[in-house]
Amino acid sequence: MNEIDKQQTKLKKIEEQEIDLLELAHKVWNGKKLIFKACGVAVVLGLIVAFSIPKEYTTTVVLAPEAKAKGGAGNLGALASMAGINIGAVSGDEALSPEIYPDIVKSTPFLVDLFPVKIKPISDEKAMGLFEYMDKHQRTPWWGIITSAPFKAVGWAVSLFKDKPQGATADKPDVFRLTQEQAEIAKGISDRIVTSVDKKNGMISISVTMQDPLVSATLTDTVMQNLQDYITRYRTNKAKQDLEYTEKLYKEAQQNYYEAQQKYANFADSNLDIVMTGYQTRLERLQNEATLAYGLYNQISQQLQLAKAKVQEVTPVYTVVQPASVPLRPTSPQKPIILIGFVFLAFVGSVGWILFIKDLVKQFKRS
Repeated sequence: MNEIDKQQTKLKKIEEQEIDLLELAHKVWNGKKLIFKACGVAVVLGLIVAFSIPKEYTTTVVLAPEAKAKGGAGNLGALASMAGINIGAVSGDEALSPEIYPDIVKSTPFLVDLFPVKIKPISDEKAMGLFEYMDKHQRTPWWGIITSAPFKAVGWAVSLFKDKPQGATADKPDVFRLTQEQAEIAKGISDRIVTSVDKKNGMISISVTMQDPLVSATLTDTVMQNLQDYITRYRTNKAKQDLEYTEKLYKEAQQNYYEAQQKYANFADSNLDIVMTGYQTRLERLQNEATLAYGLYNQISQQLQLAKAKVQEVTPVYTVVQPASVPLRPTSPQKPIILIGFVFLAFVGSVGWILFIKDLVKQFKRS
């Protein structure tokens, strides 16, 4: 009997659940007009929002860095061995890790260097600096203007009683002391640049999103060139310093050799008929000095060639896999997704009102 009672109880629960679901479905069906109205309003609001958001275009470039050979200095090592020089101890300079490339692009000096970059919007015949474009030619949604108006008014009022820092301009900003406007522009540029590095193959991707397709492509190409220049300066800085020092030694050794050679020649020419021992000793000493000066001059000459080769060896080479190209279609806003999102929220909200909130409101009013 107990088992039969349990089965009957389960059947009753299942029937009650089915009845509850049918009641819920019936409630939703009776409130279908409200659902349709809510979805209709959502469509209108979604279209207003979607068409109020400015279009933005994204340009992406992909770089492939030159692969470094492991366990040696390559052609530089062969040249050094021919010159009889061991560079094993000096060829272990560390390269700049690609993992910090995004941090370099986001750094304040790198961003400030982009301020004077000349760009030309596709809808404007006049070229302008990036700072001016970001400051005066950015479109914002209507609700953004409304929400930011009080803050702008307060900022304008405060600026009337503050002294502006002297000596810093948009073209030549003081990185150590940026103005509030310059800091905001730098952050705005930073938010629009995305740099990523594929750890598997070392590919470097740089993407820039702007409201103008031509500005997006121009700035992407500029960021790529500036990043390459930064890495090149970092990689070649030590080698160039060594080259400058070697060139200085080379000039000194060359001058010493020429002077020693000239002294030997002058002394020999002025004493052709003298066979005294003192003369021969002095002549041999001058000859030895000239020989030593030549040996030093020859050795430093080889080191100079090696230093020049070192600069070439450490200079990074990048292959542009995907160059910058003016985008034809905007990447945002995605109007269909915005529209679907508004309709979905309206549907869920109206169904929730019909099933739960409406009854709760009635009970609250009765109490």
